[in-house]
Amino acid sequence: MATSSLNCGVCDLRNISKLSAIWCTECDEGLCEGCQEHHSLSKGSRNHTVIPISEYRKLPSDVIKISQFCDKHNEKYIIYCKKHECPCCSSCIVQSHNRCDEIVKLDDVIKNAKTSNAFYEIEQTLVEVVENIGKIRQDRQKNQLTLSETRKQIEKEIAETRIAINNHIDKIQADIIKELCASEDKESRKIRQLLISLEEKQQEILSLQDSISDIKQNASDLQTFLSLKRIEKEVSGKDKFIRSISDSENLKEIVLSFTFNNAIQNLITDIQNFGKITVESKPSNIELTTRKHKQAQIIVAKLQSRSFEHINFKLQQTIDTRKYGNIHGTCLLPDGRIVFSSRGCGKGAIIVLIANGSLSFEVF
Repeated sequence: MATSSLNCGVCDLRNISKLSAIWCTECDEGLCEGCQEHHSLSKGSRNHTVIPISEYRKLPSDVIKISQFCDKHNEKYIIYCKKHECPCCSSCIVQSHNRCDEIVKLDDVIKNAKTSNAFYEIEQTLVEVVENIGKIRQDRQKNQLTLSETRKQIEKEIAETRIAINNHIDKIQADIIKELCASEDKESRKIRQLLISLEEKQQEILSLQDSISDIKQNASDLQTFLSLKRIEKEVSGKDKFIRSISDSENLKEIVLSFTFNNAIQNLITDIQNFGKITVESKPSNIELTTRKHKQAQIIVAKLQSRSFEHINFKLQQTIDTRKYGNIHGTCLLPDGRIVFSSRGCGKGAIIVLIANGSLSFEVF
């Protein structure tokens, strides 16, 4: 577990108390200005990633708790088990994961975490969820205002009708007004409760967005990767919650209406009530934003009809794949990297090349 102390870790071992000036994500400890100089010159640590201690403080507490070292064996994580979705030290591999097939180098897994499609998808999903919450809140607030305005109109009609009849109908008028207000109050309470819940979810999403921004700027690759897994689950749950609201009765349009009793035109002695209050639920016309759907629409809008005869091809890059074995398939990633599947010497492999044709990494 990463320490929350702001004192220099090296000086602490020497029983000297000094505040840290930087934080080394590789050593998982803070360093004062004096120790920082030795740290930056030492052969074993000169290439370590460090950040100012002020930036380290901005990281969420759950991200700070993520350590580079195994809490069971106090050894540095070096391997990632895809089967169990967890980082492992060398002792973990021997004791708990010696039968797992999907074992890869941790550095290969985390090095592109901040620029991965998964990170980008979470950022965009957070934006989408906030946008959908705003739409639902606006819709509910509008409905609440309509309920109030409709109530006022109905009260006016009732009052105008009441003037034309005798005083003995006062009790009936009071009853119908009470029923009207009770209906409005009942439905308004439901909307208020939903608005409170939505506001809480929105605050949670905004907090996640702040965390995402700080993680992206200051967290280590491991911290970013593991935080990504946790945030992804939280975002998925909040997204399902919002969408469940859009499909539930809570988002039905609530409309107050009033129908006069025909007997109001008859003799006062025949009048039993003013009318009937009804509460009607209508489907809302709100459309939640779905980012993938929006992307598809944008792509379709950009398509242009072109004659095949007028299409000219231009060679962009020549890549010699013979050294990678027998190539069976290929795929172009959104970031320009190229993926090849090959088989040679009885073993399969996935080779990933960057745009200029040089090797990014390969998985056997």
